[in-house]
Amino acid sequence: MAEDYKTLDKEYIVNVYNRVGAVLDHGKGAILYDVDGKKYIDLSAGIAVNIFGVCDDVWIKAVEAQLHKLSHISNVFFTEPQTVLAEKLCQKTGMKKVFFSNSGAEANECAIKTARKYSHDKYGDGRYTIVTLKNSFHGRTIATLTACGQDSLHEDFGPFVDGFVYAEPDDFADMKRLCEENNVCAIMMEMVQGEGGVHPLDKEYVQQVAEYAHAHDILIIVDEVQTGNGRTGYLYSYMGYGIQPDIVSTAKAIGGGLPLGATMFADSTQHTLTDHTHGSTFGGNPICTAGGISIIDRLDDALMEEVRKKGKYIKEELEQCEHVDHVSGMGLMIGVTLKNKALMDVVEGCVDHGVLVLTANGLLRLLPPLNIPWDELKEAISIVKEVIDK
Repeated sequence: MAEDYKTLDKEYIVNVYNRVGAVLDHGKGAILYDVDGKKYIDLSAGIAVNIFGVCDDVWIKAVEAQLHKLSHISNVFFTEPQTVLAEKLCQKTGMKKVFFSNSGAEANECAIKTARKYSHDKYGDGRYTIVTLKNSFHGRTIATLTACGQDSLHEDFGPFVDGFVYAEPDDFADMKRLCEENNVCAIMMEMVQGEGGVHPLDKEYVQQVAEYAHAHDILIIVDEVQTGNGRTGYLYSYMGYGIQPDIVSTAKAIGGGLPLGATMFADSTQHTLTDHTHGSTFGGNPICTAGGISIIDRLDDALMEEVRKKGKYIKEELEQCEHVDHVSGMGLMIGVTLKNKALMDVVEGCVDHGVLVLTANGLLRLLPPLNIPWDELKEAISIVKEVIDK
């Protein structure tokens, strides 16, 4: 049966994903099954989306209840789930306003537009450049693709959007130079570069950049699409860096499995977007935001502590492997640099042995559900270790 679906996939779906192994069918929590009944432990969580695993009971109840009330309505009108989720996000972060969209790329598009409008409103034309970091990833629309600091992503799709320059990560002198040489309105960073190789930024560097930016009225945008909503052991990763961004984008886990993005604005930017300067047909959809409420309500201090403990366990275990050179990341956002071992051989070996894993810029990447039970996590990591050193 699985081979039939794989054949249909190749015939009818655009081949951009380079899919691996399993044709997945159903599951519960961190345990999934394919169409042939084979069991897998999920260390991918839909690329950091299924924050409480698949078919989470609390999330299902919230989404199902909203399905019977109101599935969609124009943003010309008010809805309860959207306003409640916005209030909760602001209360938990100290941000002042929220714009809802459908994805991380859209959340970042909104952040980019807002930064440029903020600067245009205060300084007029010309001050529109945004500094991002080399190896960063911010989305696949033309603007967010341009924002990505990866040359490999900038092939074939030009011309790109003007007004982006790229700084070396953890090099404050390079950041300062670019800000001095360009008419910069904002600096956009991931605290942990996800697709770029699971690289956490240096805390002192981030604080230097934030201090410089605020002194020169340059906005700080933090991309929390993958790092946000508890993934790194903090509600949002910037909270572990001791800075206060002007704009925060997030998506992925906030919807728990439904498409939902959010762009949050601090006091400095809360009034920048005005009537008809931005919008979204599906952004803040009642079903998606109802699911989002069920996610945000459970991201408490106890869970964050558990995430940090699990992340520490994974690092300590994998660092024992003969063919592991380095383990990076924060919380349950883990990157594994292999030595003398082909990455895809490890990925396929893990899948063959019933563990779902990911890759990122030449690394093995692990993003398990935050609430994965300890026994399932230990079993999965044992299998990963065995495959790596086989």
